[in-house]
Amino acid sequence: MKTHIIAAISGAAAAIVVLVLFSFSQQAEEKADNKVYADHMRDNYRIFTLPLPDSLSFAGEMVPMEEWDLRERLDREMLVNTYWHSNTLLSIKRANRWFPVIEPILKKNGIPDDFKYLALVESALVQAVSPNLAVGFWQFLEATGKEYDLEINDEVDERYHVERSTEAACHYLKDSFDRYGSWAMAAASYNMGKGGLNTQVERQNQTEYWDLLLNEETGRYVFRIIAMKEIVNHADQYGFVIRPGDLYPPLKYDIVTVDSAILDFAVFAEQQHITYKELKLYNPWLRQPYLKNKLKEIYEIKILKE
Repeated sequence: MKTHIIAAISGAAAAIVVLVLFSFSQQAEEKADNKVYADHMRDNYRIFTLPLPDSLSFAGEMVPMEEWDLRERLDREMLVNTYWHSNTLLSIKRANRWFPVIEPILKKNGIPDDFKYLALVESALVQAVSPNLAVGFWQFLEATGKEYDLEINDEVDERYHVERSTEAACHYLKDSFDRYGSWAMAAASYNMGKGGLNTQVERQNQTEYWDLLLNEETGRYVFRIIAMKEIVNHADQYGFVIRPGDLYPPLKYDIVTVDSAILDFAVFAEQQHITYKELKLYNPWLRQPYLKNKLKEIYEIKILKE
């Protein structure tokens, strides 16, 4: 009997020894793996500060890069937008789709091409709605949209209409340039409003954006636009690897003109051989599942090309 007990104890002890050795072996392997990973990260992973360009311009106006506060403001926006990878990647992808729509409208209205980056900063080129109810690519408030001839009602909201809202933004920016004589100031007024900017011009007796002390949002605003312009145009220099096939392609569509009521957009979509979803994706300015169109307005509806 004693022999059996001793054998059992010995067996148990041996099993414990095996478990302890196995545990030590696992820990040793994990420690080795951790060291390999730590060495790899130390040798290969880097987060770089960014060398700022020696000279930059916005809408043909030079940025006074020799001033330390302006350089630091630009540095902030370059770092934020370079290392906010997902947002910047998506912005670059969407720009390939929407810049070809925006660019000719800016050109037709005599607005510098750089203002396409204002839309990119405002909305990341999605049909955004802000907490204060600014809407669309160009983030128009309802009152300002109506002031610049956008139709905004229960059925139609042209703040969601890319072409029409871009036209309205052009008129706003042209009015601001005529008032301030500077495109940087026109951009600042787009963010702050003309009334608020006028107050600061009068209070500080300065007329240049670079010389004004403004609230943080507007103080950063033009630098955000410049930073996005720089990153989009030189993406590879800032670590973004983007293949042509990664970019979102322009949308292809036909136009159907309507001048009467549409009682049911689901039925209308079927008649056009598309889905209700596709109709709304291409025409987000149509806000209801119908269009009463009591005034018999003429509307151009985009229909997905087959």
